[in-house]
Amino acid sequence: MKRLFIWLLLGGLSPLAQAFDLQQLSEQLARPDVIHGQFIQEKHLRALPQPLTSKGRFVLAKNHGLLWLLQTPLQQDYRITPQGIARRDGGTWQTLPNKSAGAEQNRLFLAVLQGDSSGLQRDFDLNLSGQPQQWKLTLTPRSVLLKQIFKQINIDGGELVQRIELLETQGDRTVLRMQDSTHTKALSEAEQHDFAE
Repeated sequence: MKRLFIWLLLGGLSPLAQAFDLQQLSEQLARPDVIHGQFIQEKHLRALPQPLTSKGRFVLAKNHGLLWLLQTPLQQDYRITPQGIARRDGGTWQTLPNKSAGAEQNRLFLAVLQGDSSGLQRDFDLNLSGQPQQWKLTLTPRSVLLKQIFKQINIDGGELVQRIELLETQGDRTVLRMQDSTHTKALSEAEQHDFAE
């Protein structure tokens, strides 16, 4: 950790060090075709002393979207694509209404994970700091709708997104930690089927 800090400090002082920008971050996050990983989501509500914690795994696939497979405290599968959000009900996917704040949050989440900075720039002021191996992106909402929901969104990562913190206007907070992320070239047959339905 100390060595990393010294390296970052020296890198920041070097006149030849190039600034890490949004375009580079977008390219870095968009590079993998398929990402598999685990997630832990903590919802900190003002009314509760302990956060509500859920865990599961996810599959992010370029040109397809995101499978969000909740495992605890209950099992529930979601598919988030540019066309909308669907929940698995029995063996079939049911499309959910697109007008909710949750739908907006899920579309935002997909844009973040896929490195779609142009999509994010429509609705947020973006502030990026750090280097490709350790960066922080702060999103401050510009649109009236998003200002009603979020105060700020903080995203931390390295090669991939590692942590997302959503600070809501009414004081609640959600923290998502993406763990054990690996990238592969292709989806499994079952994953292809889930995206194709």
